[in-house]
Amino acid sequence: MRALLVVNPQATSTTAAGRDVLTKALASELKLDVLQTRYRGHAAEATAAAVADGVELVVSLGGDGTVNEVVNGLLAAQTGTGRTAPRPDPQATAMLAVVPGGSANVFARALEMPRDPVEATGHVLSALAARRHRMVGLGHADDRWFTFNAGMGWDAEVVAAVERARAQGHDASPGRYAMTAIAQYLVQLRRPPSMTVELPGAAPLDGVRLAFVSNTDPWTYLSGRAVRTNPRSSFGSGLGLFALTGLSPRTIATTLRQILSPDGDPHGRNIVRHDAVPQVRITSDRPLALQLDGDHLGERTEVDFLSVPGALRVVV
Repeated sequence: MRALLVVNPQATSTTAAGRDVLTKALASELKLDVLQTRYRGHAAEATAAAVADGVELVVSLGGDGTVNEVVNGLLAAQTGTGRTAPRPDPQATAMLAVVPGGSANVFARALEMPRDPVEATGHVLSALAARRHRMVGLGHADDRWFTFNAGMGWDAEVVAAVERARAQGHDASPGRYAMTAIAQYLVQLRRPPSMTVELPGAAPLDGVRLAFVSNTDPWTYLSGRAVRTNPRSSFGSGLGLFALTGLSPRTIATTLRQILSPDGDPHGRNIVRHDAVPQVRITSDRPLALQLDGDHLGERTEVDFLSVPGALRVVV
């Protein structure tokens, strides 16, 4: 089988020596090419070129950002625009395999992949030998695919601020995310956004201050602790919407306690939640930051988030 291994050399939970071991293990069973990413978008470009050249499998070794780029490269020729969801043919593109190498690894955990990169590599090879894979639904927004979460407003502003800090040489530790989230919360509190959320068959909901869209559960992790906004979301159930109509300290404290609890079943007067919807449209009275899978995409005043069932074959 022809395969491409996409390696993020900056991945936080692997070493150069460890990556060499994984590469040799994969190369022993596959006709393997290896790409080490050098810049943002490199993984997507290389994956799209490899698929066009007939590669049958792409293995992502890195964090969720690397996975997102690889997925967008895999489906580069199968995009949609606006409110029309693309309908990719999974048989027409290469399969995806994921070896976790980042800090959160939300997508890999949702697939129940081993968290150790060596064990995950062995799992991938075993699955390939047994011809084992599953169909995974994805989210689509702003002509981009996302695998596990997206958001407008506060969370996206946090992502943007952390990206700026990383560009200046700072790390992206859980502590930095926490401090940045507090700083951005104070900004949101002084000037709260006003969003409108539209769901199929429902009246528009005005006055939304924060909105998350999930493609699976958990939504993300904080220092290894699951953040669960939509516990009944999964790769095959549609999108989960989690929104707040208020940002008071009491509302935020209550919400944080609920989404960080083991059962993660948030509810309350200022919480709006839907666990399985085909589409979410969010509009804003001013440009707000947008993030997909923790990747800041700039500012938008309107975004359509679409569920695309069975979009990709993933080796598990």
